[in-house]
Amino acid sequence: MSLKALANLFFPLVCNACKDTLSDNETFLCTNCRHDLPTTNFHLSQDPFVKNVFYGRVKVEAATALLRFEKKGKVQHLLHQLKYGNNEAIGSFLGDWLGEELIANQIFNSIDIVIPVPLHPKKLKKRGYNQVSKFGQNIATLLNADYHEDILVKITNPSKSQARKNRLERWELNNETFNVGALDKLHNKHILLVDDIITTGNTLEACVIELNKAKNIKISIAAMAIA
Repeated sequence: MSLKALANLFFPLVCNACKDTLSDNETFLCTNCRHDLPTTNFHLSQDPFVKNVFYGRVKVEAATALLRFEKKGKVQHLLHQLKYGNNEAIGSFLGDWLGEELIANQIFNSIDIVIPVPLHPKKLKKRGYNQVSKFGQNIATLLNADYHEDILVKITNPSKSQARKNRLERWELNNETFNVGALDKLHNKHILLVDDIITTGNTLEACVIELNKAKNIKISIAAMAIA
C-alpha cells in the first residue's frame, strides 16, 4: 500500500464538489464531478456571450466565464464553499484551470495586469480573505502577468446581502462604488478584471468605469462562473 493510500485510509481526502472519497489518482475533484461541471468553453470557441452582457454599457476587449452557475448545482456548492467555507483552494483550482485555457487565447495572452474585484475592507476583515484572490493570482502566474490587489478599492459596503435578491432588485439597489489608485501602473496596459460570478454585470461595470480613468488601457473580464 502506497503512503498516499495509507494516509487516505486514516485521513480520507474527499471531492470538494460531492464529498465522496477521492481515489489514489484523483485530486481535489473526483473524475465524475470534473466531467459533470458545466463548462462554458466561451474562450475556446470565441463565443461573445459574456462580452455581450456589457454591450452598450462599457467597452471590454474580451470576456469569459469558466463555468455555468446552476441553482443547487455543483458549481453553486463549490462557490459557496469558497466564499463562506474558508476553502480558498477552490479559487486556486479554478484559476489554474481557466489560466491554462487562456494561455492559448491570443487576446487573453496579451494581459499585462490582473486585478480582482475588491471586497469592502469591513467585509474583508470579517471574512479574512477575498474569494477571488487565489483565482486571480494563479491566472496571473500562468499568463505571466502582474497581479495587483491594492489598485482597485471598494468604498461602499451595502448593508444587506444581495445574494437572494432577484435580478431587477439587484439592478435597482446596486450602489457599489470603487476607487482606483496608482494610475501610473495602469497606463497603456491590458487589464484582466476577475470575479467569482457574473449575474447582472453591474459590479464589473462599475469597476471598468473606474479603471478607465487610466490612459489608453484595454480591459478584459474573466469569472469563475456566469448565472
